[in-house]
Amino acid sequence: MIIRAACAGDAAGICALWNPLIKDTATTFTTAPKTEAQITADISAREGAFFVAAQGDTVLGFATYFAFRSGPGYARTKEHSINLAPQARGSGAGRALMSALELHAKCENIHSLWAGISSENPAGVIFHERIGFKHIARLPEVGFKFDRWMDLILMQKILR
Repeated sequence: MIIRAACAGDAAGICALWNPLIKDTATTFTTAPKTEAQITADISAREGAFFVAAQGDTVLGFATYFAFRSGPGYARTKEHSINLAPQARGSGAGRALMSALELHAKCENIHSLWAGISSENPAGVIFHERIGFKHIARLPEVGFKFDRWMDLILMQKILR
């Protein structure tokens, strides 16, 4: 397994990994499947802030960061997303992806990263705790999916 910057050729693999999570789980509140065109545009727009864990041509996971909120005062604060294929969980791929993402963020003078985690994803909370993220807030009933309301857990890691 290698960790590398994502490229347009990874879009299909990212979609294959992400869309079942969108469709079948509450780990994301997103309900619309991702398209290869959307992923390709995100990879291009994020200027290197999009990484994949790959084994050969297979995408095992990805991590990226993006604007936390609009406005110049938030420019050095980013939200991130990380997703792994089931076979990659527990392999160290998540830690490796986040290490690459954090290094890139530090080089870009990013001060902190935020994680917005579904309360129905306790493994995501534990993962973020283990890599140094701190619980900041729990927002009750802000996500709606599968005909029910879910809480959002906000976690933060100061990089500098």
